Amino acid sequence: MTDMLVPLASAALISHFVLRMPLPGDQVLERRRVHALGLATLLLMVLSGVSGYLLHHYLLLPSTLVSLRLFVWLAMTALLIQPLLRALSRWAPRLPFDGLWPLLLGNAGVLGVVLSGVRDDQGLVDMTLLSLGTGLGFWLALGLFSDLCQRVAGNDIPQPFKGLPLELIGAGLMSVAFLGFNAMIKP
Repeated sequence: MTDMLVPLASAALISHFVLRMPLPGDQVLERRRVHALGLATLLLMVLSGVSGYLLHHYLLLPSTLVSLRLFVWLAMTALLIQPLLRALSRWAPRLPFDGLWPLLLGNAGVLGVVLSGVRDDQGLVDMTLLSLGTGLGFWLALGLFSDLCQRVAGNDIPQPFKGLPLELIGAGLMSVAFLGFNAMIKP
């Protein structure tokens, strides 16, 4: 059981793709929109991780086309986004999923999960747990960053720190806080 919980917790708290990779950002501070993006990214990471693993092991490896894996995974991810958003907007009509397509397509964390999972090659269950943990970690970091921006918005901040400088400082502090989880779990 701990063999399954360690990759899940590690992906969500330690190997944090959100704060390590260049992910697209915009001013999505509305709570419902943040949760819509978090949920969509979580499901896209799980679908892409599992599909990418299966494509890699049952299509690319047997046909010796491993060098084309990034192109195949990018196309696969792009093809998964629109049906996923349509299904999510039917499943959760209260969340605003419109306009999330470019954010999901440009999310380097989605491809990072597939690359990391295939590189380690631990199996389909571990790839699923890695994808799930990374998606949950993305959602957690996105929610925390949104809360941070909302708390700071009403405060009296010196002019040179308003906007992007304060957001970068907040992202850096969040990154350091998540690095504190490194000592908790040793694989």
